Amino acid sequence: MALETVSVLGGGAWGTALAQAAAMAGRSVSLMLRNAGQAAEINERHVNSTALPGQELLPSILATTEAEAADIFILAVPAQATRTLLTSLDPELLKGKPVILSAKGLETGTLARQSEILADMAPASFGYVLSGPSFAGDVAAGRPTAVTLAGDDANATSDLAAALAGPSFRPYAADDRIGVEIAGALKNVYALACGAVDGAQLGASARSALIARGYAEMARMVSALGGSAHTLTGLAGLGDLTLTCTSVQSRNYQFGMALGAGRRTADILASGARLAEGVATAPVAAALAKSLDVDAPLIDAVDAVVAGRADIATVVAGLMSRPLKREH
Repeated sequence: MALETVSVLGGGAWGTALAQAAAMAGRSVSLMLRNAGQAAEINERHVNSTALPGQELLPSILATTEAEAADIFILAVPAQATRTLLTSLDPELLKGKPVILSAKGLETGTLARQSEILADMAPASFGYVLSGPSFAGDVAAGRPTAVTLAGDDANATSDLAAALAGPSFRPYAADDRIGVEIAGALKNVYALACGAVDGAQLGASARSALIARGYAEMARMVSALGGSAHTLTGLAGLGDLTLTCTSVQSRNYQFGMALGAGRRTADILASGARLAEGVATAPVAAALAKSLDVDAPLIDAVDAVVAGRADIATVVAGLMSRPLKREH
């Protein structure tokens, strides 16, 4: 199968960065945006000042307002918008094509992973999951970035990874889509928690403990869904968890800091805070853990804080009073 042309659907920071990465890899790239003015700016000035201000884009990226045929499709809209985007597309456009899902989140209401949404909406396509420690600004600027690309067919996944690999963007092929998806979704929830710990000035020791216990909780969730806990030792697990839970560049971490400082979710959103996927994912992850009968106290705690049912001090006191047990 030819893998020369790439259509990126979604012109936010991450979609723009992935379009840049694909262009750096030598692919012919179209970037679909809803805003015609934004598209014109990219085509005429080779910048997306709304999504990635100050970053020059390769002139080979063609911005459009309609999805175009391609060898490879990359979905780069927020997790809660994936189904809406797929509903708007002609199913024939994706038929028989590899579709890379780059959003990290679980769908509200259905509890579905991104690949499950794709299978429901475009069953004739082939789904892949892209995840790992990566910030849009780093990818677009050509800073060294390594990620995981997971798919069911080992050879096809490796071919796809090779097609997108460039001088600074390195996708490593993997076969555990479930593990990669769950790790990508849950790390945003734990990043909210780590940000809240820092916002409440509870100390670096508390944050490190939270990351470690979050890792263990994540492994229970992955295993319960049929994924491999071993996946979490790699880029999509430990790599992404560490980055998102320790960097102020992370939107989820920033949002968590505001929560930890005592602000309410509605007030943070009203102030114009950037989208934090973990805010929508936390209640979904809590419901999923309950349906699987998985012990997930950290997810439950973040859900409670995000929903305003508890403050960070109450949550921490509850976690610290849980019965002691052996670590392994």
